[in-house]
Amino acid sequence: MRNFVKSPLFILVVILVVLNIIEGDFNDPVFWIKEKLLLLPAIVIGLSFHEYAHGLASHLLGDPTPKVQGRLTLNPFKHFDGFGFLALLFAGFGWGIPVMIDPRYYKHPRRDELIVSLAGVTMNFIIAVLFTVLLKVIFTYNYNFGGPLLEIMVNIIYINIVLMIFNLLPIPPLDGFGVITQIFNLTKYSWYYPVYDKGFVILLIVVISGVLDKIMIPLISGVYNFLVQWIIYAI
Repeated sequence: MRNFVKSPLFILVVILVVLNIIEGDFNDPVFWIKEKLLLLPAIVIGLSFHEYAHGLASHLLGDPTPKVQGRLTLNPFKHFDGFGFLALLFAGFGWGIPVMIDPRYYKHPRRDELIVSLAGVTMNFIIAVLFTVLLKVIFTYNYNFGGPLLEIMVNIIYINIVLMIFNLLPIPPLDGFGVITQIFNLTKYSWYYPVYDKGFVILLIVVISGVLDKIMIPLISGVYNFLVQWIIYAI
């Protein structure tokens, strides 16, 4: 525990919480609690399906590790890290328990690791599209649909887009780094493991510097607006 408190990840979470306090995110506790409750289904669905997809992909490619470790399930308690979940609520940045894989079982290691890396973000995109289609169908027959249920469904679309884009960033240990690692066979370079080991430090710098927002916000808005506009104009 002492080592974790000193880790870049813990420092990142503390800094983000402090920034949220400064920006007034907790000034209205009732509103904050209501907002988080409406976000909770999206977070549970997004993270659970993301990690399940990694495990399922690795399992289908011949790796028994996810099944042995009980990760072939949509049960969120199998995928949620306690501190990572709290960090997501209070800092706006969190994580689940990474699915352990063993590439030695793969027939084509680079290809199969690429598939596993892409499985989680692909699942998030599929969920976003499915809920967009569901909203389109609902609006087709009920123009007065709204309230908390509508907000929850919109949150599910939005959060899954966020998870998809965030995890595609080419920063270790995110899935995006795994993708470029396999495409360009980065493990053959001497700098690969030192960079991988410093992944959270790099992420800390990217988040605190504001670079992350400049990258993610336009991408998230672009994908989200495309799906929302598709709903509006397709009715």
